[in-house]
Amino acid sequence: MIAMIPWDQRAARVLVRPLVHSPVTPNQLTLFTLLLALAGAGLFAAGDLALSNWGASLFVLARFLDHFDGELARQKGMSSKLGYYLDYAAGALSYGALFLCIGIGLGNLELGRWGIILGLAGAASAVISMFTNLGIDKARDTADEGEAVGYPGFAGFELEDGIYLIAPITWAGWLLPFFVAASIGAAVYCLWTCWSLILIRKQ
Repeated sequence: MIAMIPWDQRAARVLVRPLVHSPVTPNQLTLFTLLLALAGAGLFAAGDLALSNWGASLFVLARFLDHFDGELARQKGMSSKLGYYLDYAAGALSYGALFLCIGIGLGNLELGRWGIILGLAGAASAVISMFTNLGIDKARDTADEGEAVGYPGFAGFELEDGIYLIAPITWAGWLLPFFVAASIGAAVYCLWTCWSLILIRKQ
């Protein structure tokens, strides 16, 4: 059974075409989206509503653009192991920074020390998940092909697409419950990837 291509990846496949004959490289796109994500995440740390709204918008844009580097690499024939590892590292740093900065911002407001604790837990889960997913790729012999493990999905949507909700949720003033749920969800996903890696290695 052929898996359905996620909607954001299909959009990226079309939107990235103007860059195919440009000097822009996939790794440059990866670094740009990483900087954009870090800038968005950093705005949450101030604990200011207006800055958080901008931060959420920037982060969502960065995560959408994250699909462009892989599509550009495929269309330019520039897939590489460096790009593969760089993409993984950029994703882990982006999510790690987001959890930590939101925790700092909310820690200065409603959550106190629990904001920092949840932020650190979410950041740690993001980094650990990166290493376990790398292990899954290696166990499946897809690392050498530069293909990353996919997220669980349904009908063109992936688990990762839930991050797009952070923008409307932040604008609506519901960042705190979303942050708590996301921190727990990140830990659950981390455990799921660890368990998946264990099962694959037992085969």
